[in-house]
Amino acid sequence: MSNYKFKTTNIKGKDYVEVNQRVLFFRKESKYEGWTIENELVAIDSETCIVKSTIRDTNMRVIASAHAQEDRTSSMINKTSYVENCETSAVGRALAMLGIGIETSIASSNEVAMAIAKQDMPASETKSVSIPNNDVFQSAIDFMKKNGTPAGLEKILAKYGEQFSEGQKTALSKFVKK
Repeated sequence: MSNYKFKTTNIKGKDYVEVNQRVLFFRKESKYEGWTIENELVAIDSETCIVKSTIRDTNMRVIASAHAQEDRTSSMINKTSYVENCETSAVGRALAMLGIGIETSIASSNEVAMAIAKQDMPASETKSVSIPNNDVFQSAIDFMKKNGTPAGLEKILAKYGEQFSEGQKTALSKFVKK
């Protein structure tokens, strides 16, 4: 691999590479020139989607593949974009299986952030719509990725704290850079 420096997001002391960074590397790295990423909708219904992403070399040989699943009710964003999110996750995982951006983890920062948020929430919250106010929550995560200061967290909680569950507040605090 080249000396490419991936932009990462620090979560709980570990750096995670975002999917867009993996795709950017794949498209710019000359050794992958002519390679393809193919996505297949494996299953879909009104609530769940499964996508398989396959990476092929110039001879059309399968070099890596991965699956992802998204549930429409898992977040506010997924209410309208669960297929798109699923496709992005599958692509990120396939690129990770290819070895791109996995210095510390196969998971992307978004996967980890959502998993932490769900993990820190009571089971009763994760079974229903899971993460209420996710558009605001996702914006808060994005802000904390860029400005992970204690003051930044205080600013978010002062403005939106009443909208977040305790699990979401805990998840946001994990983006504070030490």
